[in-house]
Amino acid sequence: IHNANMDTLIALGTGTAWVYSMLIVLFPEMVPEQGQHVYFEAAAIIIALINVGSALEMRARGKTSEAIKRLIGLQPKTARVLRNGKELDIPVEQVEQGDTLRVRPGEKIAVDGSIIEGHSSVNESMLTGEPMPVEKKFGDEVVSGSINKSGTFLFQATRIGKDTALARIIELVRQAQNAKPAIGRLADKIAAVFVPTVLIIAVLTFMVWFNFSPEHTLITTMTVLIIACPCALGLATPISIMVGVGKAAEYGVLIRNGDALQRSGKLTAVVMDKTGTITEGKPTVTALVPTAGWDVIRLLQIAASIEAGSEHPLAEAIIEAARDHDLELLLATNFEAVAGHGIRAQVDGLIAFFGNQKLMQDSDIELGALSQKAADLADKAQTPMFLAVDGKAVGIVSVADPVKADSTAAIQRLKKIGLKVIMLTGDNPATAQAVATQVGVDEVMAEVLPEDKAARVAELQQRGEVVAMVGDGINDAPALALADVGFAIGTGTDVAIESGDITLMRGSLHGVADAIAISQATVRNIKQNLFGAFIYNSLGIPVAAGILFPFTGLLLNPIIAGAAMAMSSVTVVSNANRLRFFKTGGNTP
Repeated sequence: IHNANMDTLIALGTGTAWVYSMLIVLFPEMVPEQGQHVYFEAAAIIIALINVGSALEMRARGKTSEAIKRLIGLQPKTARVLRNGKELDIPVEQVEQGDTLRVRPGEKIAVDGSIIEGHSSVNESMLTGEPMPVEKKFGDEVVSGSINKSGTFLFQATRIGKDTALARIIELVRQAQNAKPAIGRLADKIAAVFVPTVLIIAVLTFMVWFNFSPEHTLITTMTVLIIACPCALGLATPISIMVGVGKAAEYGVLIRNGDALQRSGKLTAVVMDKTGTITEGKPTVTALVPTAGWDVIRLLQIAASIEAGSEHPLAEAIIEAARDHDLELLLATNFEAVAGHGIRAQVDGLIAFFGNQKLMQDSDIELGALSQKAADLADKAQTPMFLAVDGKAVGIVSVADPVKADSTAAIQRLKKIGLKVIMLTGDNPATAQAVATQVGVDEVMAEVLPEDKAARVAELQQRGEVVAMVGDGINDAPALALADVGFAIGTGTDVAIESGDITLMRGSLHGVADAIAISQATVRNIKQNLFGAFIYNSLGIPVAAGILFPFTGLLLNPIIAGAAMAMSSVTVVSNANRLRFFKTGGNTP
């Protein structure tokens, strides 16, 4: 209300053209012969161009409901409950607090609870973003939506329905998406000054000509109003956004709405999840350290042979490394798992111990120089495991979630353009700091719970930062939705992609820098377009008002006003297409 915007200009220009044309048709004698022209087609073309621009903007807007649908799809439909000594499969809605539930291998955990019998390895990556399955035993908490990898256990329901971790995350995403403020449109800001100015000029034109030359009053006033309506204004923003979005796609950056493209150029801070964003998100063998008399192949073969019968979360990484080396796994017998410490087994006639430093100490095995090497590996965010054969330590197999090859370069690129880079993770402070030091981030937020990630983003926003969130897990979804711009790693979960404004299909952080560079170029282009959309019209307004008449006896023909409108459209389209030749200066796909 009381705000002049682009629609005011459009209504004013097209309405004036139509009313003027109707007057010419019905009462042509009202104006001199040189002004007897109709502008029905001008009014129609203006409205058509504006509608095309609006349609392009509507098409570019993302669907906010998809993230919620995918999150709800993660909730299990049924649960196996123990009642009256019997195991019953019932709808998850009928589970009551305090119920005892059984979970078998491969099943989703229906509600939040605490284990009361058995132990297992649970994949919580869908909620925590951490790739390594977590060992669960008596008394440990389990959460709805996570997947039981191996073993079976009983747990007691502690949180059901809307109180579960997954349900809370769903609600956070819903709130964040609804709370995102609409960005003010640059065209409307310009129009808010431009329209009142034009109206004042039109009124002054009418008054001056009415007093000095009444026969020219209508034609000059109408010409001012017609030329003041730049038909290119409706295309100035959406056509640049269309080209910018297409250019971003060439770099593997999928932009879900035009507002995100504009906001990306104003960012001051980038918050990144660690796992799957800065790191690969998958545990791999990162170091093999044999002692004298042993080689890496023999070390890896023995370790993988032992782990072949293990349920240890890191076993898969070691076995995968053995497959990559085409190693034949040996038969392990007399297998004995030492909970939380490691494994004892007999392999190829050797008594082998494979596990952490505590296992070695309990087995009275001297580590010697391997102890310091293990400490160095731990400082680099790796998990070192010792192999001992016949009572003697023979090497280390170290497993870690490695940093992506280009993460360090991409983060330095973001810092170079003046952005504050912050790493957010649920991991422990030591591991988080080791990764942070390696890649060079400015600030670390460790041990952040899934539901607190959005709160950390909100804190930064309250400090005045314009925040981007980069993540790939479901636990990142609320923060992605709340951030000024959400960047979802395309290799991550579907729900993270749906919650983000921009998806990085290459899974590389260079995509963030590329998106920001393209955003800045696009915003510059939009401003140039708006200038082009107004310049012909603005320069023509004094001429339309008759400023040259006292000196030359000439008045601006309304047809010239129409030509100025057409020229502004050509300028806008041509300028927007220059974006197609833009290069980010970073890593190309």
